[in-house]
Amino acid sequence: MASILLKSLGNNPSNIRNGWRRRQTLASIRRSTQSYQSPEILRAQWPKANFDSAKMTEFLDHDNHEMRAAFRKLTLDPLFTPRYNVPLSEERELALRRLQAVCDARMISVLDFNTNPWRIFAAHELSAIVDASMATKMTVQFNLFGGTVLKLGTQRHHDQLLTGIDSLDDIGCFGLTELGYGNNAVEMETTATYDESTDELIIHSPSTVSQKYWITNGAIHAQHCVVFAQLIVDGISHGIHGILVRIRDKHLSSVPGVTVHDMGYKMALNGVDNAKLIFNNVRVPKVNLLNKYSDITADGKFTSIIKGNRARFLTVADQLLSGRICIASMAVGCTKAALAIAFRYSATRLAVGSSGRSDTPILKYELQQRALIPLLATTVAMNIGVDYVKDRYAASTQSDHSEIVTMCCAIKPLVSWHGEEVATICRERCGGQGYLSVNRFGTFVGLTHASMTAEGDNSVLMQKVAKERLSVFEPATQSNPPTSDINSMDYLHYVLMQREDAAFIELGEALQRAGTDGIFDAWMYELSDEVQQAARCYGERLISEAYLQR
Repeated sequence: MASILLKSLGNNPSNIRNGWRRRQTLASIRRSTQSYQSPEILRAQWPKANFDSAKMTEFLDHDNHEMRAAFRKLTLDPLFTPRYNVPLSEERELALRRLQAVCDARMISVLDFNTNPWRIFAAHELSAIVDASMATKMTVQFNLFGGTVLKLGTQRHHDQLLTGIDSLDDIGCFGLTELGYGNNAVEMETTATYDESTDELIIHSPSTVSQKYWITNGAIHAQHCVVFAQLIVDGISHGIHGILVRIRDKHLSSVPGVTVHDMGYKMALNGVDNAKLIFNNVRVPKVNLLNKYSDITADGKFTSIIKGNRARFLTVADQLLSGRICIASMAVGCTKAALAIAFRYSATRLAVGSSGRSDTPILKYELQQRALIPLLATTVAMNIGVDYVKDRYAASTQSDHSEIVTMCCAIKPLVSWHGEEVATICRERCGGQGYLSVNRFGTFVGLTHASMTAEGDNSVLMQKVAKERLSVFEPATQSNPPTSDINSMDYLHYVLMQREDAAFIELGEALQRAGTDGIFDAWMYELSDEVQQAARCYGERLISEAYLQR
C-alpha cells in the first residue's frame, strides 16, 4: 500500500507532506461542519419559557398596546434601517425624515399630554430603539417645545402652533440652558425687556456665557424657540419667563439679530443638530410671552398669579419633569434592545465545549449568565419603576406635585446609569462582534451618556432628591421584618426600607453636626457620597415598592 501511495506521489517527499496536510484540512472541515448548527436550530434547542411571552410583553409594555404594535410595524419600513458612515448632513436629515414618518402615522401628538401622556412616553421608548437621534429630536419637539407651548401658553399660542407642532410644519427648540448657567439656570443672563413705546419684548444675550447652549433642533431645523429670559418691566426683573422667538423664516434662513453656531460632531447622536444661539436685541411682539401665569397688561404693567421669582422659574421649567420621564423611557427602550441583542447572540455563538469542539453556545457558560441575567432582572425592575412614575405623573394633583418632582428626579438617573452599564457589559460579553457599529451597542452607550446630563445632570438631580426627601423624612414604622426568608419579596423590600432609613439618618445627623453655618460646606464638600447614597436608596426602594404593587 505504501509503495502504491509513494508511486502516486512520484516518490516526492514534499508531495507526501502536502497530501497529509490536505487530509488534515479536510478532516478539520468535516469536524467544523459537523459542529456547525444554524442560529435557528440552536435557538430551538433552548428550553421553552415557563411563562406566556405575549403576556410578558403586554406586562412590560404597560399601556397603549395597539399603538405600540403599530409603531413596531412602522419601524419595519426600510427608512428605519440603521445606516452608518454617512455624512453629518445626511444623518441629520435622516433623523428628521424618520420623525416625519412617525408624525405622518400620527403616533404622537402634543395634545396627548392632556388625554394620554403614556402615549408620548411609549413613542419615546420605541423611537430610541431604532434611532436615538430621532428620539432626541422628538423629545424636544413634543415635550420641551410643544409641551411648554401647550402648558404655559394660552389660546393665541395654541391656535398658532399646536397643529404645526404635530405635523412638523413648525419645528421648535427649547432655549433654557446657557453656557454659564446649566444647573443654576435661575440665574441666567438672557433678558426680555419690555418696550412700552412699541409694545414689544427685546430679547438680548448680554455676554458670552449667556448664549443658549446645546439647543437641540437649533442648528438646522427649528423655526421657533421658546427662549427663557429674565423678564424686565419698568426696570424691574420679574424672574424667568418663556417667550416665543422666531429664529428662522419659512425658508429656514436665520432672522436678523439671531446668530446660530452649529455645534458639529459629537461622540454619538450626530443626527441631532445642536446649536449655540445668541440674540442681539431681537424684537418680538408682547403677545409672544407665554402668559398662562404671568402677563403684561395693556397699560404696560406686569401681573402674575405666582408670587416670587424662584416660584415662577420652577413653574416655567416644569416641562423638565415629563422630559425626565421621556428620557427614562428612551433609556428603558435601548436597554431592553441591548439585552435582546446580547442574549440572541449568546444563544447562537458557539465556543469550546466539554468535547473540545466548538459546539456550545456561550449562553450556557456561567460566566455569560452571571454577566447578563442580573442585568435582565434589574431591567425588568427598572421598567416597572418607570411605569409607576408614569402613572403617578399622569394622575398627579397639586397636593402630590412635590412628590412627583422627586420621583422624576430619581428615576432618570437610575435608569440611564443602568442603561449605560447594560450597554457596556453587553458589548464586552459579545466580544469583537459587539464592537461593530452594526450591532448597535455604541449607539446605546451614546444615548445613555446623553441621558445622564440631559434634563439635569444625574448626580445633581440626586442631590435634589436627597434634599427633598430629607425635608420630609420619617423612618419606616415597621420595626420587625414580615419574614426572614431572603427569597421573599416582602423581606427584601423591608431590607431596602431599613437601608434607606439608615442612609437618611446618617446624613441628617452629619448635617446637624455641621450646624447652620457649616451646612453648605458639609453638603457640597464633605458629604457627597452620603448624599448620593441616600438618594439612590430612596430610588431603589421606590422601584421595589412599584414592583410589589404590580
